[in-house]
Amino acid sequence: MSEIKEAGLARTAFISHPDFVLHDPGATHPECPDRVRALLSHLEKADFSKNFLRIMPEPADEKWIELVHPSEYVRLIEQAAVEAPSALDQDTRLSSNSYYVAKLAVGGALAAVDVVMGGGVKNAFAAVRPPGHHALAGRAMGFCLFNNVAIAARYLQEKFDLKRILVVDWDVHHGNGTQDIFYSDPSVLFFSMHQYPFYPGTGSAEETGANAGEGFTVNIPIPSMAGSCFCLS
Repeated sequence: MSEIKEAGLARTAFISHPDFVLHDPGATHPECPDRVRALLSHLEKADFSKNFLRIMPEPADEKWIELVHPSEYVRLIEQAAVEAPSALDQDTRLSSNSYYVAKLAVGGALAAVDVVMGGGVKNAFAAVRPPGHHALAGRAMGFCLFNNVAIAARYLQEKFDLKRILVVDWDVHHGNGTQDIFYSDPSVLFFSMHQYPFYPGTGSAEETGANAGEGFTVNIPIPSMAGSCFCLS
């Protein structure tokens, strides 16, 4: 972490970096730099920031990224950024800074782990991009290059020796990449709430894990336009 600003008795760490806007998939792309700009602008106007411990992350070391992604895949992302503008699929596009920013996004997730595990705060919010939950171990998709939360989970296991981890994913889209990475792993319980059926087509209630990981994947598919209240039977 390159910069930490004390915020009194803050219970929450807020992790972000101005360089997150440097990942630019294109002017008409929905996962645009304005997503993080809008969040930061809102927080500053609302003056919430005084209640946070502000942290600016550094790019993650590749050894942590390679806890989830093979080195060959990491090199593919690096080369795609060198050749930018480039696209790994119809949704997932890179600019020249995308590899650096993707490592910075992972670094934001790891900074959140470090500050919470170090006892500095009760919780942390990492406003990072590009997002990660669609990225499989060896394939980018759905705007996602590296699976930030999956890497953070493995980091918790490797650095802090945690035995059981819960990943809660709530999004209109199912976190197929995170599910796939941990689908046979009983040390990580993956829980997802998402619209179904919808992109990427995964996330039915019948998907519950495989082999030793059977029962450690929990999907709660929700129909389009569902309200805030629903019942589970």
